[in-house]
Amino acid sequence: MAHILTYMTFIPVAGMVTILCLPRDQHNLIKWTAAIATVPPLLMGIWLFANFDRTQAGFQLMERATWIEFGSFKAEYLVGVDGISITMVLLTALLSFICIFASWGIDKAVKGYFALFLLLDAGMMGVFVALDFLLFFVFWEVMLLPMYFLIGIWGGPRREYAAIKFFLYTLVGSALMLLAILALYFYNDPHTLDITKLIANNATYSREFQTIAWIGLFVGFAIKIPAFPFHTWLPDAHVEAPTAISVILAGVLLKMGTYGILRINYAILPLATSDLAYYFLGALGTWNIVYGALCAMAQKDLKKLVAYSSISHMGYVMLGMASFTPQGINGAVLQMFNHGTVTAMLFLLVGVIYDRAHHRQIEGFGGLATTMPVYTGVTALAFFAAMGLPGLSAFISEVLVLLGAWQAAPGLTAIAATAVVLTAGYMLWTMQRMYFGKVNEKYADLPEINGRELFTLVPLGVIVIILGVYPAPVIDLMTQSLQNLNQIVTAVR
Repeated sequence: MAHILTYMTFIPVAGMVTILCLPRDQHNLIKWTAAIATVPPLLMGIWLFANFDRTQAGFQLMERATWIEFGSFKAEYLVGVDGISITMVLLTALLSFICIFASWGIDKAVKGYFALFLLLDAGMMGVFVALDFLLFFVFWEVMLLPMYFLIGIWGGPRREYAAIKFFLYTLVGSALMLLAILALYFYNDPHTLDITKLIANNATYSREFQTIAWIGLFVGFAIKIPAFPFHTWLPDAHVEAPTAISVILAGVLLKMGTYGILRINYAILPLATSDLAYYFLGALGTWNIVYGALCAMAQKDLKKLVAYSSISHMGYVMLGMASFTPQGINGAVLQMFNHGTVTAMLFLLVGVIYDRAHHRQIEGFGGLATTMPVYTGVTALAFFAAMGLPGLSAFISEVLVLLGAWQAAPGLTAIAATAVVLTAGYMLWTMQRMYFGKVNEKYADLPEINGRELFTLVPLGVIVIILGVYPAPVIDLMTQSLQNLNQIVTAVR
């Protein structure tokens, strides 16, 4: 299908323009227009999944056109997907569609909310398909603006603080990324921003240059992951953001950090990756796993607990990436996808109870399994998935990460594996306090989860179960590209 990646990226923009032309009081029309705009990218993503050539390691469905040409400076509209990016494209299309329906309860400035959400959708998709460094950076920045307003206008009581903190952290990372982009542009002769050419030229970059550029890029991407100590914006942003925006934050935006490291740091700067990945990814990822789990255990707010659990689970991605083993790196990218679906379920479930009780204090509930049995059952599935229970998707990816990491760093792997107990501890303790025991009379009449809310959760639950039993469909997508990437790095070790 010609231009499929362009369509997937810019159809939401067409939806945004359409919404801006609608009367502001036509709330239902605006919401359905936004929903319709997310359907074609989802259907195209399904087509992409079915027709992607799993035997190729290189980029597929590439589109190239001159975008900016001024004297010797040239930037291109260059897009394509490989096994690393396709899983993120699929995840973005799915969660964007689901989050429109999770936003159905928005009643404040409806026109602005859904227009900004569609712009955010386009920015996220563009990051994952862009193969020109300037185009990648533009999409990265386009995504920042709507997220700032979606938190700052439609968030909770401390929304302005959370939005500004998110914006400033990300802006610092963007400035470092831009400096690294300029360094790579001028270091190459002839100058180029084409990521495929930068990868092909990676043998010509000196170790000193690679080290400096690698660290600058890593900090920019680490803020997005978020890796310790750049993580402090995330709990605030999650707690204040609307439910759907929390889903996008955890489900897609965090993955942009690890995706950027794989796409840019690993492929373009392999010498520095070989030198630095163990300390900046392996050790830091292990710290993230344990630190995030301990912080989650201390939380009284359910949403903040899930936010810290995201920090912990993203540590597995970093640890797997640092292993330079087929199992580890495949497990890392599979964990990126699995974490996106599991954590999306968790935040949607937090939104369900918040919409009814108007608070998220874990100690404020009790006996919800009696009053909301269906909701409790879905929550149990999501909690068990987050714990890495065998038969559910996260188990496969975490085991692959630990198997791969053990071959490279058994000490770090042993420490990381202990967090499995911590994760089970805070998840089961939360379930015991909220869903079992004596019914809190104040919430004895809470309405059961409704059809729209189940509509957003059931597809994610099905994916969690299917990939827990049969993960091959997703693993097959990424294997060839990840093997090729791993060979680029290991060849210089």
